[in-house]
Amino acid sequence: MTEQDTDGRRLVAVVVTHDRLAQLQVTLSRLLQSPKGQLQGVVVVDNQSSDGTADWLAAQADPRLTVHRSVTNRGGAGGFEAGMRLAMDRFDPDWLVVMDDDARPQPEALAAFHALDLDACEAVSAAVYFPTGQICDMNRPSRNPFWHGQEFLRTLRHGRGGFHLGPAHYEAGQGLEVDVTSFVGFFISRRGVELAGYPDPSLFLYADDGLYTLRLRQAGGRILFQPKVRFEHDCSTFGARQRGRFQPLWKVYYYHRNLLMLYRLAAGWLFVPVLLIIVPKWLLKARAHDGERARFMGLMLRAVRDGILARTGVEHAVVRRWAGSSNVSRAKH
Repeated sequence: MTEQDTDGRRLVAVVVTHDRLAQLQVTLSRLLQSPKGQLQGVVVVDNQSSDGTADWLAAQADPRLTVHRSVTNRGGAGGFEAGMRLAMDRFDPDWLVVMDDDARPQPEALAAFHALDLDACEAVSAAVYFPTGQICDMNRPSRNPFWHGQEFLRTLRHGRGGFHLGPAHYEAGQGLEVDVTSFVGFFISRRGVELAGYPDPSLFLYADDGLYTLRLRQAGGRILFQPKVRFEHDCSTFGARQRGRFQPLWKVYYYHRNLLMLYRLAAGWLFVPVLLIIVPKWLLKARAHDGERARFMGLMLRAVRDGILARTGVEHAVVRRWAGSSNVSRAKH
């Protein structure tokens, strides 16, 4: 049995990494600076890094650190699934907090988390910022517009700005219930894991966090956005897409397949009209892929087919072959 935290909550962090040793070193240092009363342990899942990460992790002596090296690169989804399972088995925590290797809590974030009254929720979503202090757009939580009338009307007028939280929510002092959030600064309780299970590893990359948190909400779990819990995400040079172009090209498949699955879960019976609106817009993205438009369209059409059918059993090697890729995978995780 592990030692109890000062407030009775045992918190364990889960970090997934792939070939970003410099970022991981900053994140792990930040986490392990926290006293044991705030952070009982850290689980790092190394998704087959080839940049010296495994050797560096093997040299770390902090007893709170547990390292799991995957046999293959399982993507972010597989990494978080493995890490959360291992953390629950190894530490028996009351709460988990998950993050990418380039994301970490700001210095007082874990103390702010422990100061919260969490009786009214099963999960907490942190406020995520760039190192510059700007709100990190890719990590903004949202409310499902198909479940909330006001958000639905705002979405009709303003697009995604109608359902994502805005600056006023970050400046507010109190929490707000949300439906979808990212795996950067996502805290989930033991009860939340019992309700939602673990992330689907077959998703590989993209929308695994959105699908997981939306399913948690459908299962009756409550997620509170807490602006006092602040995280930093050093992804200002985010390179998954450049000027509308997916690099490497195989990411086209996962991004659109998984997003369709998220839209189906969010929209319910309205999924068909949503499909008719978004797919033509997606096909126009081929214009940004000079020299590889045929392969882009092939990946996109397969993504739409498999997203509609919720088909997630395609091997990553097959997806890379569809994209004409023969190099070693450079997935984010």
